[in-house]
Amino acid sequence: MKLLRYGPSGKEKPGMLDQAGNIRDLSKVIKEIGWAEISPTGLKKLAKIKPESLPLVKGNPRLGVPYTGISKFVAVGLNYSDHAKETGMPIPAEPILFNKWTTSICGPNDDTIVPKGSTMLDWEIEIAIVIGTKCKEIKEADAGKYIAGYCVVNDVSERHFQLQRGSQWDRGKGCDTFGPIGPYLVTQDEVGDEQNLDMWLKVNGQMMQAGNTKTMIFSCKNIVAYCSQYMTLNPGDIITTGTPPGVGIGKKPNPIFLKAGDVVECGIEKLGNQRQLIRAHP
Repeated sequence: MKLLRYGPSGKEKPGMLDQAGNIRDLSKVIKEIGWAEISPTGLKKLAKIKPESLPLVKGNPRLGVPYTGISKFVAVGLNYSDHAKETGMPIPAEPILFNKWTTSICGPNDDTIVPKGSTMLDWEIEIAIVIGTKCKEIKEADAGKYIAGYCVVNDVSERHFQLQRGSQWDRGKGCDTFGPIGPYLVTQDEVGDEQNLDMWLKVNGQMMQAGNTKTMIFSCKNIVAYCSQYMTLNPGDIITTGTPPGVGIGKKPNPIFLKAGDVVECGIEKLGNQRQLIRAHP
């Protein structure tokens, strides 16, 4: 099942994708896709609905974040061994955690705004975990019970802010529009093996990243269990899990960074695609 929200920012309606890739309107069934709807009970109810029985949404509406109620946007750094190598950093013994501020969150195809003073704007295609049930101090073997599904995230990063001004990752990762989520929340049953999904990212049509989630150092379920040892994970919390090689700062011999007018396209097998226009600071 692929759940989504569509419409102008702040006025999104709930929707569901059918087998043909068409958006179907859920607004007469539920008012919103929030905590209740992404809970195990809520997902079971929605799974009984045949998308083709819902009104067809015409045209190509804007897609918003697929669900509401995100209290935490947790991220994991250097979680692909080949990406750690390209950055010249050691492979971590434990997951490296940082935050993306919730004000960074935007729709999957919304513009990325270059922040004031930015000189090293970068990209990172990532698979993100959506928590469906509150959890604390759980075991990895039980983590699947607490996951509602998965999303695509582009972990947009400003490397100068992140690495060259006192090494503060949160500052370089949390600027406005640095957290496009979606296009869909895809439930576990439709994803299948989340540790074997192809992922890619292009800039201006040129392939920059091509990887697979099977090369993650710490698996999605391991990350959920790990995070739960240090924080309560609430329904709606999202954890983005690291990126494969091919980021701009790792390009040899010269790094490549985004500038106004560039177009980033990225996607993950079974989870859908994103597209962002890079726009100058107003």
